[in-house]
Amino acid sequence: MVTRTLRLQDDQEALLLLGEQDVFLRQLEREHSVEIFVRHEPEGEMLHLSVRGSSTRVQKTLRRLKDRLARVRAGESPEVPAEAPPKGPASGPPPPTGTVYVTAFGRALLPKGPRQQLYVESILAGDMTIGIGPAGTGKTFLAVACALRALRAQEVTRIVLTRPVVEAGEKLGFLPGDLYEKVHPYLKPLYDAFYVCLGPDKFRLWRNDEIIEIVPLAYMRGRTLENAFIILDEAQNTTLEQMKMFLTRMGNGSRVVVTGDITQIDLDRPTRSGLVQIEKVLHGVEGISFVHFKEEDVVRHPLVRKIIHAFEQWEKTP
Repeated sequence: MVTRTLRLQDDQEALLLLGEQDVFLRQLEREHSVEIFVRHEPEGEMLHLSVRGSSTRVQKTLRRLKDRLARVRAGESPEVPAEAPPKGPASGPPPPTGTVYVTAFGRALLPKGPRQQLYVESILAGDMTIGIGPAGTGKTFLAVACALRALRAQEVTRIVLTRPVVEAGEKLGFLPGDLYEKVHPYLKPLYDAFYVCLGPDKFRLWRNDEIIEIVPLAYMRGRTLENAFIILDEAQNTTLEQMKMFLTRMGNGSRVVVTGDITQIDLDRPTRSGLVQIEKVLHGVEGISFVHFKEEDVVRHPLVRKIIHAFEQWEKTP
């Protein structure tokens, strides 16, 4: 990631360069997957316009900004944008009714089936939702889409995702690299939904700025998360003590979603799973909703549903 700066003379020049309501600035951000910031000097009228992103994208963005700025300073009419705005969800027809989120690529994300609809409604209306069910039912993906929707609506100021790190044969302390490199393989599955919704470049920018924070569950202890959308993934691999610790991180203005599959517990003693026990503990607590997905709710490749069904039948065989 690099940041490059362009100096502007005053507010009027910034208005002519960036357009009414920064329309040209937003156009450049969408087209080049960069982030652009404008700030005043502490003293004087001069402004600094900063462009942040990958080196090649920043260079292309600055080239277009400088070309437009040259026309502005030459007295050419600034009313017409240097280039036509891109086609996309903003300039096309409105998204279908019930859309949770429109991705950076213009795809409208909607619930598939009544149980996903119930899940989304519970997340959007409540403060804490716990989704339990087999792989491929959209539990994590829809939670991420709802989190981005809340962030865009300024209902929260950041998104925090966490999952337990269940080690298989190797201790974290013996793995090479710093903390990020050690836990990256465990947290990588959480990135997929953000790549779909934001694109990889936007996701990396927001992650670097901690608008999106992805951390192992063990590093949540002692924190209070306010005005955040918090998602605990793979919760079947938490103990009851870890689940209690996580749920009590919730601060004012925050929303929590817990997801997991009780058929894929990797703990030495599956009965100690916090996800298995939590419904008994929190049964009847106002403000907490449980949504249970079933085999028929799987929305991945059709074979996934058949595989889940085959395993369920095999496990029932004496």
